[in-house]
Amino acid sequence: MTRIALDGERCVGSGACESLAPDFFEVGDDGVVAVLRADPAEGELRDVEEAVQQCPTRALELVPEQPADAAG
Repeated sequence: MTRIALDGERCVGSGACESLAPDFFEVGDDGVVAVLRADPAEGELRDVEEAVQQCPTRALELVPEQPADAAG
């Protein structure tokens, strides 16, 4: 499974992610994106990947989620 990671310090609120994957991202009144859902299903990854790639400041990243039993 893959999760969305956000670096709020880098976000400039361009809205590219929200326009490409509105079920996952929303730019708030403060100009910083909020991740509405951090765990896209396999069938939803295409739009989320596009949103991550189009982020002008690279504030978004897709990271593999480690299973709970792998945490040690």
